[in-house]
Amino acid sequence: MTKQGTLEKQAKIVYLSIGSNLGNRINNIEKSKYELSQKGIKIIKTSNYYESLSWPNPKNPKFYNIILKVKTKLDVNNLLNICKEIEKSLGRKKSIKNSPRQCDIDIIDYDKKITKNGVILPHPRMHKRNFVIIPLFAIDKNWKHPVFKQNIKDFIFLLSNKDISSIKQI
Repeated sequence: MTKQGTLEKQAKIVYLSIGSNLGNRINNIEKSKYELSQKGIKIIKTSNYYESLSWPNPKNPKFYNIILKVKTKLDVNNLLNICKEIEKSLGRKKSIKNSPRQCDIDIIDYDKKITKNGVILPHPRMHKRNFVIIPLFAIDKNWKHPVFKQNIKDFIFLLSNKDISSIKQI
């Protein structure tokens, strides 16, 4: 029999989305990856970079985005706090929701956990965003949505032609 405390300390598989549309976008994302690894978050797989229109206002600078598959022993709240610290250290300031920023780190999927209070898991809009599902598909073609139980391919097929044509791998 495994002790309860031992189970809670086991590493979790987590998918993170990192985006940047201000400053040196690639450098901002690479610094984010470095900072995550310095906090004991093991990066297992990294997608290529993707450039997409800023959402919801395409007139803002374009985003570079990646998806990371990571392993961590942190609970979801501590992981979120680290992500927010990294965003702040890279120059993110409190501003209007979805405004341009040096760094944005979102928890997309935390070990297939489903929560509706506190940190909402999986990310509530991830399955509608081309800059999340296309790079996620690139690193894990068998990923399934914890709530909808659908494969990542299903969400790609639901994207509009505009969503498909407005994102490019760089």
